[in-house]
Amino acid sequence: MAKNSTLAAGIDTGKKVLDVALSRGEDRLRVDNTPSGWDELAGWLKRHRVRRVGIEASGAYEQGVVAALRQKKFIVIVFQPMQVRGYAIFTLKRAKNDRIDARLIALCAEAQTEIKAPPAQCFQGFCEHLTLIEQIEEDIARMKTRLEAFRNERLREQLVADIKRLKAWRRVELKLLRAAIEREDGLGPKLALIESVPGIAERTAIALLVRMPEIGTLSREQAAALAGLAPYDDDSATYTGVRHIAGGRGRLRKSLYAAALPAAFQWNPNLVALYQRLIAKNKSHKSALIACARKLLIYANTVVARGTPWLEARASN
Repeated sequence: MAKNSTLAAGIDTGKKVLDVALSRGEDRLRVDNTPSGWDELAGWLKRHRVRRVGIEASGAYEQGVVAALRQKKFIVIVFQPMQVRGYAIFTLKRAKNDRIDARLIALCAEAQTEIKAPPAQCFQGFCEHLTLIEQIEEDIARMKTRLEAFRNERLREQLVADIKRLKAWRRVELKLLRAAIEREDGLGPKLALIESVPGIAERTAIALLVRMPEIGTLSREQAAALAGLAPYDDDSATYTGVRHIAGGRGRLRKSLYAAALPAAFQWNPNLVALYQRLIAKNKSHKSALIACARKLLIYANTVVARGTPWLEARASN
């Protein structure tokens, strides 16, 4: 270990408690996953002269402590579970419990060479608001499925009323979220640029901006990888496997995939041509739609990077 390497801490996040370990040394800490626990954690980190903290994304349970530590000027790196698992495989660490996981996350943070600035704090609230909208949409889909199974007129009327209520609620929340986004400096024009791409309507544009605050600063390969839409080879020697996608930001990928179907069949001429070309090459419907979803993301990333709306002549660049 280099003498000048940065001492880091790792946090294994639970719903109620946080297990904390250092990348070097045996000192450990367990605190409640509450504001008072976050304050205790910050004091402990300062006493150990830790400035860099790693934490694994864990279904939003990490968001409170991440925001609290960043507010106190700690560098906080949020890892995807795949990153931590990959580091464990690389270092041949097979044992697993909360304390071991915390130490492993600390080592990941210490080894990280590229530290990117975190997104503006407003994005945490936007993500939470968008998650509510997505959950309402999931409730609507469940209600529609349930409606198909009932023939009793009174029950069907109740289900139809619930669907109508949920749709109205969704419209209100989407309008409120857009208004909140447009109040933030620079985000309204960025949202308009994303919406200029044929096939990306308001709902998908909001998902792109909120779930990928880095949009416009990434290469097309980085954007596809972050969304989990990058195709990975599965080849070895003479064996050629099927390319597949993995990891990434699942909710963003789901939004892009949902937008890809109408875009590839009607709204975006480039994607209509791409879909037909892939189907003609005997690609499956799903593979072709994934390719179209990836293209939608690349188009959105490109218009934001250039700062100019979609132009048909630039679509293939």
